[in-house]
Amino acid sequence: MEKREIDFKTFEDLEVYKMAREFRKNIYKLTKELPEYEKYNLVNQMRRAAVSLTNCIAEGHGRYHYQENIQFLRQSRGSLEELIDDLNICINENYIEVDYLNKLKEEGYKVLKKINGYIRYLRKCKEGVEELEELTI
Repeated sequence: MEKREIDFKTFEDLEVYKMAREFRKNIYKLTKELPEYEKYNLVNQMRRAAVSLTNCIAEGHGRYHYQENIQFLRQSRGSLEELIDDLNICINENYIEVDYLNKLKEEGYKVLKKINGYIRYLRKCKEGVEELEELTI
């Protein structure tokens, strides 16, 4: 069997990073629409979690041991779940149109699926599986 060549060179080439980056941009856009009195509470919290989402993917990619990479992906996943809960707060408080917030949540769950797929991919690479399932990472 031929060894499968990895088709990315930097974390910016990872599909999971690209998706997370787009989600982060959409979260930032949303935070500009939240009430001024949330500027130092919810807005600050959401922006820090959104930055953590992509920072952890980048930092994990820079680690040489697969398990460290996976640990940073888990942290990224935690930040993402936190953002989804923050979107629920926005829904509960009627800050923004519910349909828009639900679309953001759907986007978040797609990013979550991609992070989980990347974690599975890294585990399979570690296990020495020669023929990987077709994963879009």
